[in-house]
Amino acid sequence: MTVAPLTPSRPGQTRNRRWSGYIHLLTARLLELKREPEVIFWVFGFPILLALGLGIAFRNRPADVTPVAIVAGPGAEDALSLLQRSPRNSSLRADIMEAQQAQQGFRLGKYDLVIVPDGKERFQYRYDPARPESVLSRALVDDALQAGAGRKDPVPTLAVVSSEPGSRYIDFLIPGLLGMNLMNSGMWGIGFALVDMRQRKLLKRFVATPMRRSDFLLALTSSRLVLMVIEIVLLLSLGVLVFHMRVLGSLFTILLLATVGAVAFGGLGLLTASRAQKIESVSGLMNIVMMPMWIFSGVFFSAERFPALLQPFIKVLPLTALNDALRATILQGASLAAQTGRLLILALWGGISFALALRWFRWT
Repeated sequence: MTVAPLTPSRPGQTRNRRWSGYIHLLTARLLELKREPEVIFWVFGFPILLALGLGIAFRNRPADVTPVAIVAGPGAEDALSLLQRSPRNSSLRADIMEAQQAQQGFRLGKYDLVIVPDGKERFQYRYDPARPESVLSRALVDDALQAGAGRKDPVPTLAVVSSEPGSRYIDFLIPGLLGMNLMNSGMWGIGFALVDMRQRKLLKRFVATPMRRSDFLLALTSSRLVLMVIEIVLLLSLGVLVFHMRVLGSLFTILLLATVGAVAFGGLGLLTASRAQKIESVSGLMNIVMMPMWIFSGVFFSAERFPALLQPFIKVLPLTALNDALRATILQGASLAAQTGRLLILALWGGISFALALRWFRWT
């Protein structure tokens, strides 16, 4: 009986055989996602609901009316009359009440400021310097009282309202949510899947095959890139169609930044789960890795709020680099060349994490 030679007749078949294992693993992983409907919600539904909720909560609204309590007594009606005559009265709401009631309302946050007249056309302000709204209320009320009493400003000024897309909170939020979701899906999706397969003894079966370890880990990471494209399109479409956000950068640059970010967090997810034996163990490890980035990387508020001493540490975090790069591209139209430093940070995190995961990975 004659055995056919295993050598391919065409050179292209050798290359196909080299990547055939990776392609089969990637295809199998994508098909597995169809059996996990909860993945669809957490990857696609949750960030959209979060963006909708926060976008509606922080939407553009008319200026807030400042509540002020005036202590009843001599001069209280004069204070109220001055506030009502002031051209700034539309931004103030003043109520006259007893001293104890006014103090209690101020303590509970119902009023931002308490005005105490002394009956001699003088007024005392009681405010809390630790509450920004109380400090602002003091300035507004003093300006209104002075204007109501006939003060003339020596320098004429003109106020012009300017509210451009890009300066709103929702414009800041969408790129941050995109970066956070790439981190979550890269780490939780890959780390949980890996430990789950280890618990169910599926990795032992892979050991018995001629599969390359690098192909298996690379396919696990690559499966998230397919979901990443859908995530970007959905979140950006939400921002543009619902909140009228302007995307100034090129879509290619955004996709490339997101791809590098997804690979970086996929590598971190592989590294974190490379030796974990139980879901509980990998959950703790994931939280330890991600918690600093949730806090410091500027997802919901600017990282510049933290002290200057922490800024070098914050800047080298992968989520900080990704969020800064996405915001610069989406909101400012920055070019890909301007993101070289941030791309380098993401590439180092991803490359080093994947290399360490490949070395320390345990099948059992």
